[in-house]
Amino acid sequence: MSSNSALERTINKVLSKKETELISQIDAAYQESLKNIEDSKSKLEAERTKIIESAKKQAENLKRQIVGSSRLNARNKELLMLENDVNEAFEKAKARLMSSGKEESYKSLMTRIIEDSLPTVGSDEVVIECNKNDSELVKKILAESTKKSRIKTKISDQPINVIGGVRVKSADNTMTFDNTLDSRIERLKPLIRKNVARMLRGTAGEEE
Repeated sequence: MSSNSALERTINKVLSKKETELISQIDAAYQESLKNIEDSKSKLEAERTKIIESAKKQAENLKRQIVGSSRLNARNKELLMLENDVNEAFEKAKARLMSSGKEESYKSLMTRIIEDSLPTVGSDEVVIECNKNDSELVKKILAESTKKSRIKTKISDQPINVIGGVRVKSADNTMTFDNTLDSRIERLKPLIRKNVARMLRGTAGEEE
């Protein structure tokens, strides 16, 4: 009986010890699991925050690109409209000049153009080219101008297709000065465009 009791106590003691160790291991494993879960939650939260911040940055970049593209498109359309307006204004000016051949103001303009053009090519003999309608007017102006200048002039037999003004060539055809109204208008275009661009930059600066 005593032997059996001792054996039973020994078995109970071993079982109790194993049970305690098992419970301790289970508890340790449980605590480790909780820690891993908390760590995972922290990592997931950090990753979620990182993803959200990245998405916000991408959204802001996309927004800036869209706004920049819209502004560029609007500016290009504005430039195109202004270019069309400039060209239209020049065409209207050409039309007015074409219909002003008999006006006294046009005669004064042609006189000034011819007097400025004659000495430009640096030759004692020059050939004057003009359109068909201005031929007689140019002859009258040259008749008066040659009294003040020693330059010999001749009007070309071949009229040129221009609105008005003259093209002066040296007799040996080595020098040419184009002082037609057409070329004068074309020379003005870059200046007009430059002023328009300056106006646009000023407006853009105010907006920003």
